Amino acid sequence: MMFSLLKSLSFFFLRDKVFRLKPSLDAHVTLIKDLAKSIKLDFWSPDSEDLVTIDINVDIHVPARYLDMMYTTLEQGGIVYEILIDDFQSAVDGQADSGASPRAHSYTKYNTWSEIEAWANTIASSNPSLVSSQVIGNTYEGRSMILLKVGKSSTSPKPAIFMDCGIHAREWISPAFCQWFVNEAVTTYGSDSAMTTLLNSMDVYVLPVFNIDGYVYTHTSDRMWRKTRSRNSGSSCIGTDPNRNFDAGWCTIGASSNPCSETFCGSTAESEIESKNVANFIRDNKSTIKAYLTVHSYSQLLLFPYSYTFDLAADHSELLTVAKGASAALTSLHGTRYTSGPGAATIYPAAGGSDDWAYDLGIKYSYTFELRDTGYYGFLLPESQIQPTCEETMLAVNYIAAHVLKNLY
Repeated sequence: MMFSLLKSLSFFFLRDKVFRLKPSLDAHVTLIKDLAKSIKLDFWSPDSEDLVTIDINVDIHVPARYLDMMYTTLEQGGIVYEILIDDFQSAVDGQADSGASPRAHSYTKYNTWSEIEAWANTIASSNPSLVSSQVIGNTYEGRSMILLKVGKSSTSPKPAIFMDCGIHAREWISPAFCQWFVNEAVTTYGSDSAMTTLLNSMDVYVLPVFNIDGYVYTHTSDRMWRKTRSRNSGSSCIGTDPNRNFDAGWCTIGASSNPCSETFCGSTAESEIESKNVANFIRDNKSTIKAYLTVHSYSQLLLFPYSYTFDLAADHSELLTVAKGASAALTSLHGTRYTSGPGAATIYPAAGGSDDWAYDLGIKYSYTFELRDTGYYGFLLPESQIQPTCEETMLAVNYIAAHVLKNLY
């Protein structure tokens, strides 16, 4: 189903390319920002032109019609660059490389929202002593935000971990991991001692897709869509960046008040119903939630607060030690290397993130994963990489969960 939908979009990205620019002078930074003002560029990393600085890699998806202008600007400005993706359309088409769609739910393909929704309901009803589902509210377009609670049923409240996937619509590997995690939990409970201990002692709340409307839109209309799909008053531009929409230094740095920006912070903190639904659930359960994990792509990073300030978190040394241990566990499987540290210092400052908000609410173990890769495929990671990505990420999540369990507060 999805493959045919993407095929129907196959004219969409014809001859587009992804560039990696390497600005080494302030003049290069100015040139990139000016270019972004004059033509519509799709910034992959960092998230918008405002965050471009010298000596970082700048990954940009350039539509075919702007290629001549792009080449001219880069040559005249003396900006070093390489082409990461030469044939964008082939990369989009090539994502679905895991073969024909199986009849059963597949954990090694990028599933549509309707497939994920059906799966969530089925996995809960077929594992009643281990999984329950609830709806924490509806999206802007009226879809049910399904939350799975994974853990051995208990009469008394258990400490919990909250994990969400798919805040940004185009980061398809993220919801794939949330599905993988739930399946791993139900299939290894009782045989794997670490998973059995975890689920006997704690609950894990899993939100398989946070930004459902945006995710649907990436399957039907624009594979590169990032934001929500809400309307903005006074603007024809659609959507808000949900990871700039939380009440943590809201819209002060690394976020935009322009509704047309990919990092638009929204009209107010929690203006987006999806952010508000998640925030309300976490606030209502903050006495039991001891860890918050949010899964993004790409860059191979394990980040923790803060992103809205360069100040170190009160628990910085413990958070860093745990992040390094989790990254080492992840690397041990396939050799995939992760960088860990506080968001602002490790990548760039960004206000309004869910991880900073959760930490300031009192949830000490707050982490953001940026999954594979480091830009070769970027958001277009092929399905053949879902399994290794999820396998290695499980080791990091299990490491963090084991630490939380030993250090309840």
